[in-house]
Amino acid sequence: MKNVFNEKNTIDLLGQLVNIPSPSGYTKTIMQFIGSYLHDLGIEYKQTNKGAIIATIKGENDSSHRLLTAHTDTLGAMVKEVKANGRIKLTMIGGFRWNAVEGEYCTIHTADGKKIRGTILMHETTVHVYKEAGDLKRDENHIEVRIDEKCFNAEDVRKIGIEVGDFVSFDPRFETTESGFIKSRHLDDKASTTLLLQLVKFIKEQNISLPYTTHFYISNNEEIGYGGNSNVPEQVVEYIAVDMGAIGDGQSSDEYTVSICAKDSSGPYHYELTHYLVNLAKTNGIQYKLDIYPYYGSDASAAIRAGYDVKHALFGPGIEASHAYERTHVDSLKATAELLFAYVTSPMDSED
Repeated sequence: MKNVFNEKNTIDLLGQLVNIPSPSGYTKTIMQFIGSYLHDLGIEYKQTNKGAIIATIKGENDSSHRLLTAHTDTLGAMVKEVKANGRIKLTMIGGFRWNAVEGEYCTIHTADGKKIRGTILMHETTVHVYKEAGDLKRDENHIEVRIDEKCFNAEDVRKIGIEVGDFVSFDPRFETTESGFIKSRHLDDKASTTLLLQLVKFIKEQNISLPYTTHFYISNNEEIGYGGNSNVPEQVVEYIAVDMGAIGDGQSSDEYTVSICAKDSSGPYHYELTHYLVNLAKTNGIQYKLDIYPYYGSDASAAIRAGYDVKHALFGPGIEASHAYERTHVDSLKATAELLFAYVTSPMDSED
């Protein structure tokens, strides 16, 4: 168990992933990266028409399968309007608040492949001009992108290739500290994606035999509600979403343990499977917290809504300030990695 988590390799890979722009709908590059990663390991995988990747490791039991999923798509935006003042109006991708990205640097990805830099700001940012700047509502009618090009009007913006429908990605600002913290946008859910990829690598390199055929589903549409709810093999009995634990007032989750979710906005997760995970954590000395996330949904709950007959559960690293400038600690990544390994190498709940 102690060798499952390689801190340096995990943080290096996480840094690579968060620095690849991938707002929902604009995930081709990052999925190519993940495909290449799996190919280099010699892992069998397939890509769905929606762009998700399903890697499969055959187990001793090939009639009852497990599936673990994490998502690599992130929050972001698209160009809603090219404004007369030479700036652009945005429309959100995913559920965040405008104040969470105010002042952030961004990149506009044009249809012809250009990457144009900008800053997300209130139109009324200048306090020496706008007396009520601090009191105005942060919404799509006041937020705009200041483009780092000489654009004085809408025609200038279009001349450099920007048009309605272009994707806009937010700078992640990935940083680690000597005290073990990892700070970055898009830890949701690239932290979990990193842990799944590292788990696959560990299983392959250590030639570990899994008790059940296990699928590793990297989805690319979770932030807009329909990530890992298609192409689920009919043999799958247990479906685990590996996603962030929500931290805040009234929550038990923290940045130092693995968070196991009993219920979110979709309803309770499978009771027996959830407590099987709790018992695995206890048995293996893994620090965990059991929690309920009030405003949350996962690929596992999406699969249940889609009608899949599976036992579903959810766990992952605790992430502070979700959908903003997020933070976690290496201890939480380690605990999650250990629970992942304990789970995929254990008997199924119904057979224990």
